[in-house]
Amino acid sequence: MSEFLAAYGLFLAQLATLAFVMFVIVAFIVASRKRGHAEGLVVEHLNRKLEESADQLKLAVEGKGRYKKALKARQKDRKREEKARAKEEPAKPRLYVLDFKGDLRATAAASLREEVSAVLHVAKAGEQVLVRLENSGGTVHEHGFAASQLVRLKQHGLKVVVAVDKVAASGGYLMACVADRLIAAPFAIVGSIGVLAQLPNFHRLLEEKGVDFEQIMAGRYKRTLTIFGKNTDEGRAKLQQEVEDIHELFKAQIREHRPQVDVEAVATGEHWYGIRALELNLVDELKTSDDVLLEAAKDHDVYHVAYKRRRSLQERIWGGAETLLSR
Repeated sequence: MSEFLAAYGLFLAQLATLAFVMFVIVAFIVASRKRGHAEGLVVEHLNRKLEESADQLKLAVEGKGRYKKALKARQKDRKREEKARAKEEPAKPRLYVLDFKGDLRATAAASLREEVSAVLHVAKAGEQVLVRLENSGGTVHEHGFAASQLVRLKQHGLKVVVAVDKVAASGGYLMACVADRLIAAPFAIVGSIGVLAQLPNFHRLLEEKGVDFEQIMAGRYKRTLTIFGKNTDEGRAKLQQEVEDIHELFKAQIREHRPQVDVEAVATGEHWYGIRALELNLVDELKTSDDVLLEAAKDHDVYHVAYKRRRSLQERIWGGAETLLSR
């Protein structure tokens, strides 16, 4: 029986390896085809996009007659707006929309910094920025950098609204909590205010195979735990201390930006759905980003700002592999 299980385990390992190799090949082909993707800022006036969608529906349900009247009225409004812009007369307040879809290494931060810089060159104090955030967390320093980009907006007098439609957990909530107003869909995942460090250790396996592992350090705590060497209680204690220190910094971030939250009660590593997160003051309102846009479009000019960054072939391949492993 044990021989059968061993053979079956080997077969599964071979199958998994083959699947991974096939994935890398396919990712390489797809990435190569997208190599010519231009890099730069893309801006879309969302008011017109929303109006065009509504027009298609009106045409279907109300008929051409009423649709033409509404279209003429809209064209007059647009001409009036264009004349006001040409004369530099006061126009509607603006809402800028940014998207952040995170991964373990917060690679979208590279585009976010460009988008934030562009907005800061144009926006006036008091205007709003809506950040549609979807982020399950990952490395501390990279998510901390992404959070700093949102803080830049606040420091320049802009009101930051973060909308969580699906998930803002761990490093995602580290970003979300800096918002002036934080909204979430009823079943969005919010929280996971904790820090995790883990790694395998192959020391006993190498020892059984007669393989020595040498490691030379300068600095007592240059390396706390290792994958191949023998770990010590002192190293474990030091890593535990470092993890707890990061946790305290995480909690301090929440206290600074969301003083209404009982941090000690929520900083347990647990996550909650939006409905419960509202009760814990982790969010301010239950609503989707779609509702925010529809409301804002009534009296704001709404612009979607996205910086399309040309990623290297290696980034595209390993980014796809990382996404697959995360799933």
